[in-house]
Amino acid sequence: MTGPLSDIRVLETGTLLAGPYCGQLLGDHGAEVIKLEDPSRGDPMRQWGRERPYGKSLWWPVVARNKKSVTCNLRHPDGQALARELAARADVLVENFRPGTLERWGLGHDELAALNPRLVLVRVTGYGQSGPYASRAGFGSIGEAMGGIRHITGEPDRPPSRTGISLGDALAGTMAAYGAVMALHARERTGTGQVVDSALYEAVLAYMESLLPEWEIGGYQRERTGAVLPNVAPSNAYPTADGATVLIAANQDTVFRRLTEVMGREDLTDNPHYASHTARGAHQRELDALITAWTAQQQSEDLLAALHRAGVPAGKTYTAADMLADPHFAARRAIVRVPHPDFGEIPMQNVVPRLSATSGAVRWAGPALGEHNDEIYGQLLGLTDERREKLTAEGVI
Repeated sequence: MTGPLSDIRVLETGTLLAGPYCGQLLGDHGAEVIKLEDPSRGDPMRQWGRERPYGKSLWWPVVARNKKSVTCNLRHPDGQALARELAARADVLVENFRPGTLERWGLGHDELAALNPRLVLVRVTGYGQSGPYASRAGFGSIGEAMGGIRHITGEPDRPPSRTGISLGDALAGTMAAYGAVMALHARERTGTGQVVDSALYEAVLAYMESLLPEWEIGGYQRERTGAVLPNVAPSNAYPTADGATVLIAANQDTVFRRLTEVMGREDLTDNPHYASHTARGAHQRELDALITAWTAQQQSEDLLAALHRAGVPAGKTYTAADMLADPHFAARRAIVRVPHPDFGEIPMQNVVPRLSATSGAVRWAGPALGEHNDEIYGQLLGLTDERREKLTAEGVI
């Protein structure tokens, strides 16, 4: 097993996205992630996704990669007892139930810390473990709205939009994994674990740059601006003759000069409307119109080649097909192909970030439900065949 976390065992009890994404990140970097799933149906992510070849989710192999699946009914006392046995042998437990749920099951921090003082308990929720909203149900979309990202995403003349991915869940899961690693590091000094409290809305809020002081001190409220960055020009998505969209970011004075040379419009650099960063920001619309008129006559590949030669930051707006065909993605193995029992192999994004000496890896795709019951219950916990058969018959595993 490779990766900097290869000596860490994680017990994942959450479902859907935020908690499991935390588990995915830890597993990507070598942790042994044991995922507890409801015996009757498993994690709902096994059924999610727009396309389902062979009736199988294409989302599950990614979010559950590098994990071991065991079935465990946490609503049953015997299932709760099994979870305690596993927690006693784990370094991290990840959950994303509403606050108080683990406590009702006898799996709260106090109970688990008594069994395993070194355990790090990672809790991912909509609103956190405290405060007046703590008991509310919270999904990623609500965290995005409350954390501020929805208000500033989309076109100014339309209602707030989403980004096209489950951004709130991913950010909360990322912060949860970040917190878990910090807590593990602190444990090296203190000898004891602690609770990591990752709230969806706070994870989004953490990425909101200077939004708060802009409002309170500057009296400015950020609004939706579509593809442009207000007062920073040129920095936009521009159309090409072959129907593609190319991002050009040439707002710095020296870079803008290079862009005008590629355009054959060196006169623009001396025009008082465009001669400085401030002037270009003030005349953003008219400058974007000039650039659009030029790019609309260019083939995207020819345009990009010319911009790259001139040292102008630019890039095509990629689809999945573009990513799979791109030589840079291939050279860096940004996409890996993982064996799968139904699909033969499945492409997915590789592990990030890269470490020079102990880099993580995608070792296997999301497992079948209960695929690792024998390994975990039989070998790790040492349950007899008779006990496992009894637990199976009772719907516990």
